Amino acid sequence: MKTAVVVGGGITGLSAIYYLQKMKEEKGLDLKLVLVEQNKDLGGKISTVKNDGFTIETGADSIVARNEGVMPLIEELGLEDEMVYNTTGISYIYTNNELHAIPADTIFGIPMSVEALFNSTLVSEKGKKEALKDLETKNEHFTKESSIGEFLEVFLGKELVEKQIAPVLSGVYSGKLDKLTIASTLPYLLDYKNKYGSIIKGLEENKEKFKSSSKGKFVSFENGLSTLIDKLEEKANDALVLKGAKTSSITKSNDKYELSFENHETLEADYVVLATPHNVAQKLLSDETVDEDFNRFKNSSLISIYLGFDIPDDELPADGTGFIVSENTDVKCDACTWTSRKWSHTSKNSNLLVRLFYKSSNSNYESLKELNEGELAQVALSDIEKSLKIEGKPRSIEVTNWKDMMPNYNLGHSEAIESLNEKLAADYPDIYLAGASYYGVGIGACIVNGKETAEKIANQLK
Repeated sequence: MKTAVVVGGGITGLSAIYYLQKMKEEKGLDLKLVLVEQNKDLGGKISTVKNDGFTIETGADSIVARNEGVMPLIEELGLEDEMVYNTTGISYIYTNNELHAIPADTIFGIPMSVEALFNSTLVSEKGKKEALKDLETKNEHFTKESSIGEFLEVFLGKELVEKQIAPVLSGVYSGKLDKLTIASTLPYLLDYKNKYGSIIKGLEENKEKFKSSSKGKFVSFENGLSTLIDKLEEKANDALVLKGAKTSSITKSNDKYELSFENHETLEADYVVLATPHNVAQKLLSDETVDEDFNRFKNSSLISIYLGFDIPDDELPADGTGFIVSENTDVKCDACTWTSRKWSHTSKNSNLLVRLFYKSSNSNYESLKELNEGELAQVALSDIEKSLKIEGKPRSIEVTNWKDMMPNYNLGHSEAIESLNEKLAADYPDIYLAGASYYGVGIGACIVNGKETAEKIANQLK
């Protein structure tokens, strides 16, 4: 009998175990399964907290429903009846100390027509005219490994990018646009530019595809995202699940691997899946030959603050679901989601629940990271008073600090993965890297990655 050990009990690790177990049953594989998690609970960045009538997601708050791996897994787990979809509405950018609606007919702030460009209240007439050069200039040197920021600025102009696109896109991908590749963000934009000669024209030609996926495109569950984690743990009934077991090292022993732990006896494995942050995987392998590649991966930090009030959420601007903050404003947050408006299941009495984000890329972060939870809550409360003109004492506060836990796909990310996998295949066959550090940060991407990793191991066994 062979043994497969998955290190890391987040969504990637749980998906890998789920699909390994499924393939074991379907194909009659002679395989022992072990899942190891250093924390006392599984889930990683997915964790639901119930507090004073509010349902709070301390990490990820939803799943992109159209991702190819999401619905098949939800259906297999029998969770369809518990699904809830987001309420759609107007998103705002907070700039010059006031809210401006992100124009309709845009995606990530990028106009999908000339009309959408000229409807913006965020960009001057000069900036709009500058963006029209996209209709005439050709792409002569950009590839998918080029900077998305440089690409957009060359064709759409600096003002449109800085005032309307960057706040949205940087918020989604947790990084500065000049440091993110086209491949890791919006690769189809390059395809559109090359095919149609224009980013705007390309989006306009494919508008229906984006429109059809714009309403209710995010999914959660009535009792929160932890529903998915709990069900995956329940289904892992053929695996040995070790919670609270911290892996300290992995060493090669002939054609097997020995996993040592700080608080558990050594395990022997034929296959190892490292579904951990890249810095944890690097420490476990402790091999200078792969350090250079591991060091090319970068993480950032994020402080998330929820405030729940005894105030009806209809005091928010009509049809709005939140705002993103541009630079040089009177608030310190990067974004604010009106959670009770976007997800009605999160507020039992339809009272106001908001979530504010403070990222390490923000110039305010260095001072904020030294504050305690009470002080951070006061900063968040001040931001709400300034931006939404809502005053009140919150009855529920939830602060989460994700320090160095948010992957950033910087320039050279793809090359680093390719080089690292080549070295691992040569020196550590049957050790697989998996998870958000490498193959996509969304829950859907992690599910697919877990499944694909399980398939690799199953194919080896066959």
